[in-house]
Amino acid sequence: MKSNIKVRKIKGKVVSNKMNKTIVVLIERLFKHKTYGKYIKRSKKLSVHDSKNKAEIGDIVECAESLKISKTKSWILIKILKS
Repeated sequence: MKSNIKVRKIKGKVVSNKMNKTIVVLIERLFKHKTYGKYIKRSKKLSVHDSKNKAEIGDIVECAESLKISKTKSWILIKILKS
């Protein structure tokens, strides 16, 4: 039986890989201000589980939401898009 649950996926840049099996990924988004119409850039840092410790600083990676792994980790690394 196939599940119809859609998994959230994000792309971002690795900014830290100092922790064991964990990377910090910077996610940037661009949106238009409701009143003034100016485009604003906002960013967020997420802790992502990297089970094989393959990601390096500066890599562009794809991550998916998963069950909570620890207090701050609820995303897992799917693949490295650019090294």
